[in-house]
Amino acid sequence: MISGRFPLLVPCFCVCLADFYILDDRIGLGRRFDGIGGLSGGGATSRLLVNYEEPYRSQILDYLFKPSFGASLHILKVEIGGDSQTTDGTEPSHMHNEKDENFFRGYEWWLMKEAKKRNPNITLIGLPWAFPGWIGNGTNWPYTFPNITANYVVSWVIGAKQYHNLDIEYIGIWNERDFNAKYIRVLRDTLDRAGLVDVGIIAADGNWDISNALLVDPYLNDAVDVIGVHYPGTTTVKEALLTEKRLWSSEDYSTFNNDIGAGCWARILNQNYVNGRMTSTISWNLIASYYEDLSFGGDGLMTAEEPWSGNYVVESPIWITAHTTQFAQPGWSYLNTVGHLARGGSYVALTDGKGNLTVVIETMSHNHSQCIRPPLPPYSVSPQTATFQLKGSFAALTELQQWYTKFDFETKKDVLFKKTDPIKIQNGYFSLTLDVDEVYTVTTIASGQKGLYPDPPKSAPFPKKYFDDFDARNPPFSEAPYFADQTGVFEYFRNLTDPGPHIFTLRQAVSQRPVSWSYDADQTISVVGDHSWQDLTLSCDIYIEAANGGVFVAARVNQAGESVRNAMGVFYWVFGNGTYKVTNDIGGQKVLAEGLSGTRPGVWHTLTLTVKGDFAFGMLNGYPLWKNAVVLQPKNGWAAIGTHSFEFAQFDNFLVDAD
Repeated sequence: MISGRFPLLVPCFCVCLADFYILDDRIGLGRRFDGIGGLSGGGATSRLLVNYEEPYRSQILDYLFKPSFGASLHILKVEIGGDSQTTDGTEPSHMHNEKDENFFRGYEWWLMKEAKKRNPNITLIGLPWAFPGWIGNGTNWPYTFPNITANYVVSWVIGAKQYHNLDIEYIGIWNERDFNAKYIRVLRDTLDRAGLVDVGIIAADGNWDISNALLVDPYLNDAVDVIGVHYPGTTTVKEALLTEKRLWSSEDYSTFNNDIGAGCWARILNQNYVNGRMTSTISWNLIASYYEDLSFGGDGLMTAEEPWSGNYVVESPIWITAHTTQFAQPGWSYLNTVGHLARGGSYVALTDGKGNLTVVIETMSHNHSQCIRPPLPPYSVSPQTATFQLKGSFAALTELQQWYTKFDFETKKDVLFKKTDPIKIQNGYFSLTLDVDEVYTVTTIASGQKGLYPDPPKSAPFPKKYFDDFDARNPPFSEAPYFADQTGVFEYFRNLTDPGPHIFTLRQAVSQRPVSWSYDADQTISVVGDHSWQDLTLSCDIYIEAANGGVFVAARVNQAGESVRNAMGVFYWVFGNGTYKVTNDIGGQKVLAEGLSGTRPGVWHTLTLTVKGDFAFGMLNGYPLWKNAVVLQPKNGWAAIGTHSFEFAQFDNFLVDAD
């Protein structure tokens, strides 16, 4: 950065003291810009998006991915599902067991295709958070047999191309866990043998520690294309720079998508390069499209958590993203003349090498120091005038387009991504008067647009009466609408052994504890509905498949996500050995009632649970089985279904009435 204070004597500007910055490409260019992205996964963070009806679903996708419209993302990173809880739910694996292969489970395939449809140049990345249990061979470690794990990951890459015509450009190792050098080398060899030499490896999606290993292990160094770190606080380490690898903040932000969060995002996008020379930043998460009472509710670049109403909210981080993504593309280069502003804030400048220039300036204040993991260091920002001198191939420019954002935390009257009058350049100079909490983009690119659709429907709570017989497969996703799996995987199933009314069911399909990333419960569970529900009646047909198996329906389930093993509520269990139990916890330790039920495997039964005030009642096949179980806590929560362990079981004709 070249800066200073001098009397400004430029035509069309008043004489004043200003801070001075040079933008020049004659001294060479900085690092290649690799793009801004969003992360779907870690886990199940796009779960509700697939259940939106048109046109709202397509509108949401346009705000995320359509070029020169909204966030205009350059990168989509997705979770390679591992059948395990990974923050807000589980995402299904393409291989529940070693003999199973299904590349149509889940919604990440669909999401990648929708992103690619809007932006054919978008970069696709896959990363495992967890692995199906067979990968670990009974352990919680995926590296015992690195060839097996590598083949599993590579099969996902091949399946993406073979079944969906998706080219995965990068693969990660194991999210935020210790890297294994042997496994990385095996993964590289496996990719190469499969003809996937162009698929790069990002490692290790955690801290900077792999940098030291790359410097001393030439084979590992050759295998890794990008050093990816999470939540670096905009700084890097010297060892990472010494590797001369591309440096990415491969997961960042993790902040409520209000204006303060958007301010954090603005600082991150600029200062990840200014401070840390990171050339790509990927937001966790892409979109807050999961029940808000789950972990990190309200994170994401925008919010779409009500498919039943059609309501969604285009939050301010979308427009902060647009300040960069609409005016610079992967393959552009940063100028070497970038840095901090003298009175707080930062600026970056990028060029395509063909005469185009984009400058992004942010003046986010110290008020944002508490809003990300880890928090950005606080520092003072004050109003200032910044004067830029254009040199090199930019010296002849006479005009730049201008886009502007201003956060006003007192009046809440924000200005978001507004196109203002072009800046006239006089003798190679232009000046900006910068207030606190502003973002400017000045650019030669004229194609920017603040995309707009008519307002979506108004927000509405989850329907108090809801029924699903699991017969509909439209859209044909493997999950039933609105059910959010928290442990295990509940997917559509065609029961060919039952010619009666239960041909199409919902089946819990994971029979072995996964190699977990977060804390799965010992039981499987899928929640649905409204976390504020108190009194309700819930009924569901259930089918126990194993003699030692068990199934439950539940109400007032108060915790899920990473806290699912601590969930409280009213859990009504029946077992294949002919008994029942009512518990206040998912672990089955706080027993409210128990006795004989006559239930057995291989037979359909109907469970009905009613919770009203401090009491709960249960019926089996339409007849009372137990009553007046005292329930003092919790007072509210989701409805749920689940199994006693990782076991096969089926569900049909789910009905909840919360009136």
